[in-house]
Amino acid sequence: MLRFMPVGDSMTIGSAGDHTWRYRLWQHLCATYGGPFKIVGPREALHDKITDTPTSYAYADPDFPRAHLAGWGEGWLHMAPLIRETVRAHRADVLLVSLGLIDLGFYTDADQTAENVRHFVAGARLGNPRVRMVLLPVIPNIRAESDASFAAQVTRFNELLAKTAADLDEPRSPLLLASSPPAYDIHRDTYDGTHPNASGEHRIAAAFADTMFQAWDLGEPYDAQR
Repeated sequence: MLRFMPVGDSMTIGSAGDHTWRYRLWQHLCATYGGPFKIVGPREALHDKITDTPTSYAYADPDFPRAHLAGWGEGWLHMAPLIRETVRAHRADVLLVSLGLIDLGFYTDADQTAENVRHFVAGARLGNPRVRMVLLPVIPNIRAESDASFAAQVTRFNELLAKTAADLDEPRSPLLLASSPPAYDIHRDTYDGTHPNASGEHRIAAAFADTMFQAWDLGEPYDAQR
């Protein structure tokens, strides 16, 4: 059985009322992946914006495997120390990682964030030497439109992320860089300039799904109408 673990920040955990891209990808895998699989992780909740805590279970459709390792306001800095034990405990085979925006916005610059990516990858492989990883580049949010310095850090980090993925890729533990979600538009695919709405969820799920299909022949190309 193949065990997928979504890892991410607020765009991955989602908030009350969301489907989340995790749900969209699960639907896709159910329809296209021929073998048994499971979504794993230590958390299941959504973020509750009223209490500012990860305590909501008000999914738009709660009837799916909601496990994940994601948190509102958490980034590579926060996940790197957790990933070794989490991968080991949940026997994760594939990590689907969307991190970096919060790091660059509040905690670390592009070079420091890239160093935390390396710590994360090393920790994940200590948890499972054969773990596979798909890394999503940072999607610039609305802040990048008005803050040139922040936009430059996002660009710099995405360049470093591509180099890191190439440097650390190895046959027994493949490391893939996904393409940025095609045609992603923060004014159309988010509800606030950062967090995905339904169309944004589909585009993020497609980025992961299409990367796994192209590199590993896993499943099929993503079809948002399926």
